[in-house]
Amino acid sequence: MAGEKSQDEEHNPPHPGLRPTHSPSSSQGFESGEKDGKARQQSVVNTKLQNPLAEMSYDELMADVLQFAEEHQLQHALDDLQKGALVAQKRSEFEKMDRLTDDDKTLIREEKLHRWRQPKMMYYMTILCAGSAIVQGMDQSAVNGAQAFYFPYFGISDDQVWLQGLINGAPYLCSAVIGCWSTKPLNYYFGRRGCIFISCFISIAASLWMAVVDHWWNLLLARFALGFAVGAKSSTTPVYAAECAPPEIRGALAMMWQMWTAFGIMLGFVAGVAFGNVKIPAGVDDTQWRIILGSTAIPPMFVCAQVYLVPESPRWYMSKGRYRKAFESLQRFRWSRFQAARDLYYIHKQIAIEYELQKGKNLWKEFFGVPRNRRAAQSSFFVMFMQQFCGVNVIAYYSTVIFQTSGFTRSEALLVSMGTGIVNWLFAIPAVYTIDTFGRRNLLLVTFPLMAIMLLITGFSFLAPEGMGRLAGVATGIYLFMVVYSPGEGPVPFTYSAEAFPLYIREYGMAFATATTWGFNFILSLTWPALEEAFTPTGAFGFYAAWNLFGWGFAYFCLPETKERTLEELDTVFSMPTSDHARYYLGMLPWYLKKYILRADVEPREPLYDVKD
Repeated sequence: MAGEKSQDEEHNPPHPGLRPTHSPSSSQGFESGEKDGKARQQSVVNTKLQNPLAEMSYDELMADVLQFAEEHQLQHALDDLQKGALVAQKRSEFEKMDRLTDDDKTLIREEKLHRWRQPKMMYYMTILCAGSAIVQGMDQSAVNGAQAFYFPYFGISDDQVWLQGLINGAPYLCSAVIGCWSTKPLNYYFGRRGCIFISCFISIAASLWMAVVDHWWNLLLARFALGFAVGAKSSTTPVYAAECAPPEIRGALAMMWQMWTAFGIMLGFVAGVAFGNVKIPAGVDDTQWRIILGSTAIPPMFVCAQVYLVPESPRWYMSKGRYRKAFESLQRFRWSRFQAARDLYYIHKQIAIEYELQKGKNLWKEFFGVPRNRRAAQSSFFVMFMQQFCGVNVIAYYSTVIFQTSGFTRSEALLVSMGTGIVNWLFAIPAVYTIDTFGRRNLLLVTFPLMAIMLLITGFSFLAPEGMGRLAGVATGIYLFMVVYSPGEGPVPFTYSAEAFPLYIREYGMAFATATTWGFNFILSLTWPALEEAFTPTGAFGFYAAWNLFGWGFAYFCLPETKERTLEELDTVFSMPTSDHARYYLGMLPWYLKKYILRADVEPREPLYDVKD
């Protein structure tokens, strides 16, 4: 194949500008990782994935485009495909290309200068994905206010803590065990849009089912069924957005999933306040929770009505061999046929190399058997695990009960809980900027200790005498916790997991990552009532504060940074043994102490990696 590297080149480091610069013992560990044949082959293919066209000559490129157009009945777009292939091969040199018209060059400039100036269909697709995220968030948080009504209605007493936790956590058990793993077959047979439609339809059905149940076990079944929607939707929607969007806004759209999920969580709290005192007919005291849970059927109705008005993912069409449909889809997401042709051909070449890498391999064995992939899984597992065990969903699911325990009335507790949802959403908005400015690892290192402090403030406030002092301490600790969580453990896990895995196993990696977060979500929601009863609120909040301190230690010593890394660079980063990463940052501690605490004049430390332009 054109562009393949020679055998000698295969034994070179995977990225000449990214060299390990750590200690000799680290180098030995790194070299032993590089000797792994699978990792070496993966690095070669990832070099081609970075730009599959880079090493093709002009004649080879034009001949390949012609063959591509003939094979897929795209001869009518041959000129645009050839121009697009030239730009895709050398993006930075488009100004020198005589074959491009002035209009073509203007469109390419606009992609960089005005990246949010997109066709209307791109914004419409963004609204669809935002709606899907809102469904996700509202499904999660509506139970917060509703449980204050349905536990007394069903006669579930405060000492039945495990039953309370099981009912609240049932969707996440289903999502971790079944929902996340149904993503691949649903996407394969029904497409991205079909998977989103089916997930939202299940959300509607489960929400209406919850609103009319007459026994706690019926509610348990309805909430378990809701988990089918939660897992598939959370895995598919960000992928759909990424496959439709141009590279310039792809990362920001992926981030918006978390921001609009936070908005949906806020709406779930709003529903608790809005319907907390509704009694229909007058005097009947069991309608509040039914309306709160039933209201979560409204957002997915809008998504179901909208989803088939948006084109299907071009990449999904191409995986089915339907290239003409993929081209039509891309034309609706791009300003010109030339841009659509460029992206169509480039995606085609990427898919071909991914298929080459997957051919004849057991992908689950690759997932855990290749050291580079295993370390990516370890890091993704950590950030997803800590998204739950930082304690945030204790607040999302139980804040109304927590505020009632601290001394608020039920109506006051619902109102104060709504405030936590508003704060969570407002402080998720800046994360679109901060996650790419400060980096994933740095955000976690700053926010983990702050979250621990806020949880300790909340927990110790319960030791104060009943009154305004206790109420103020609990509310302040929880509100500040949400302020810190939103730009840190809120957006980092899904962004990090989407970057860490090589493309050929990324679908499996994301299924593993989402199953991890929903599985521990279930554990948290199941165990909190029992934990609070056994440890008291002070001990229970202290328990999760301790997990945040553990998170800081693991992130500092064992978590690589992925911000702005290419595929080749990520191979190098995750090929380094975790022990070498930890040893390097252990050696950095005295340097940090001298430079930032003692303010001494110290020699610059050699970086862990030397990235050269």
